[in-house]
Amino acid sequence: MTRHLVTSALPYANGPIHFGHVAGAYLPADVYVRTLRMQGEDVVFVCGTDEYGVAITISAEKAGEEFSNYVRHWHDDIQGTFQALGIEFDIFSGTSRCEDHAHTSQEFFRQLDAGGYLEKRTSEQHYCTHDEMFLADRYVLGTCYNCGHEKARGDECPSCGTWIDALRLGSPKCRVCGNAPEQRPTTHWYLDMPKLRDEHIGQWILDHEWKPNVKAFIQNMMKDVPKRAITRDMQWGVPVPEDLAGGEEGKVLYVWFDAPIGYISFTKELMAQRGTPEAWTDYWKGDDARIVHFIGKDNIPFHCMVFPAMLYGVKQDYALPADVPANEFYNLEGGKFSTSEGRAFDVGGFLDKYDREATRFHLIASMPETADSEFTMDQFLTTNNSVLAATIGNLVTRVLKFIVKNFEGSVPPIAAEHVAEMNELILTGCGEFGDPAEHVRQYRFRRAAEQLVANAAVANVFMDRMAPWTLRKTDPVKAQSSLNTLCEWISWVARWMVPFMPGKAQAIWEMLGGAGAVADQPWPGIPTAETLRSLPEGQPLGEPAALFPRIEA
Repeated sequence: MTRHLVTSALPYANGPIHFGHVAGAYLPADVYVRTLRMQGEDVVFVCGTDEYGVAITISAEKAGEEFSNYVRHWHDDIQGTFQALGIEFDIFSGTSRCEDHAHTSQEFFRQLDAGGYLEKRTSEQHYCTHDEMFLADRYVLGTCYNCGHEKARGDECPSCGTWIDALRLGSPKCRVCGNAPEQRPTTHWYLDMPKLRDEHIGQWILDHEWKPNVKAFIQNMMKDVPKRAITRDMQWGVPVPEDLAGGEEGKVLYVWFDAPIGYISFTKELMAQRGTPEAWTDYWKGDDARIVHFIGKDNIPFHCMVFPAMLYGVKQDYALPADVPANEFYNLEGGKFSTSEGRAFDVGGFLDKYDREATRFHLIASMPETADSEFTMDQFLTTNNSVLAATIGNLVTRVLKFIVKNFEGSVPPIAAEHVAEMNELILTGCGEFGDPAEHVRQYRFRRAAEQLVANAAVANVFMDRMAPWTLRKTDPVKAQSSLNTLCEWISWVARWMVPFMPGKAQAIWEMLGGAGAVADQPWPGIPTAETLRSLPEGQPLGEPAALFPRIEA
């Protein structure tokens, strides 16, 4: 039995998340997990905040807060955004709050060292004399030596994607104070990526199946893989194991090293909460474990190369990632979302003003799967008014209100002589339909959203052709048969909707008089004449209500 371990990139607990983050790594994972669960799969969905690093210490000090209080605030803020959008993890922990995280990370360090994959060496590093600290790579800005981009970071160029050697940046400056740093010697541990690449990971990467955008990115990086420092000079972080520190003080594991290990430590934490502490290995080790990482493209190097190398290098039978469906960037009105540069808006305020599930659906329908895409208010209005309200909302309300008004508010019966005729018309004569899950399984979430709407549109065509408002006067029995068929189709729409708009799906289910949670229903697949009908005739309907109120420009 396959056990699916699904993760989303750990959001950094240093500020709010925006729609670019949501569309990139969290919402697609939630849609994927909900679909697999309705299909009867065993799935664990793991995430939490990345809570260490220089960025957090600097921001916390500026805010006058203790580091732990600072990350707790942003952990709760980020979790609140996920909850507002209906993104439901099995566990949402954090690297400083998870009791086992430091131990698990240190064990990785030890095992990699024992395997000969770590190298301890003294080298020059940028040091800011103004802030009196060594600068982590992300806190050095300068000119990229590959493409000339003037705002390259010390770890990566956001323009060309090159892994950066911070010491080679042109005109380096401290990101905190803007002063030019000097170079000083310091001792750190390095992960021997060339050795891991040549021993196994390089061939594994070449042989593995990736999304096209991921494959192109990672193959370019394979050409020049440097040894990567995995420790930093600071106090806030997972300490280097004392027995290996060799007298070096103030050394912690670099956040890019310990953060992905959080997927493992959080899984351990979850299983301990469930009372099955050893079950975490079912999802991380063995042939039955299938690991899928949902990330943005800026995290491709760590999830497709570095973390797999670490999993292999500890020689503990960890499964390597089955898929890393990285998305491109989701932008805002022609430019990148950036809270640091003021190109963002208050997500909580937006969700208080506009329908949360319409927002959720729009982010899915405009997701940056293989190329950058963007959020615009005009497109959001079109999604709500012209797609959701006009197609799905209009279908549900006009069918159910018509039944309540004219047929005693219950699922009408279908006459035996009409079954074949109704089946043929709705299954073959009112438009194309398909299974959204087929697209979700292939990480084509935009296409899956389109499929859902197209499926709902079939019933609108059927209703217009049957015209039950006219049949009610000329052939009331046939009118009831057509309305019965429409109720059945709406029940399919409700089940198809669960991964995309779980709250609206439940609302439709209850309007149909359905019992329990629609998410607990099995995935419907594609209707046929044999499977189309399942609603009890005479089942009392709930109160019909508007699903997607129109938004004025």
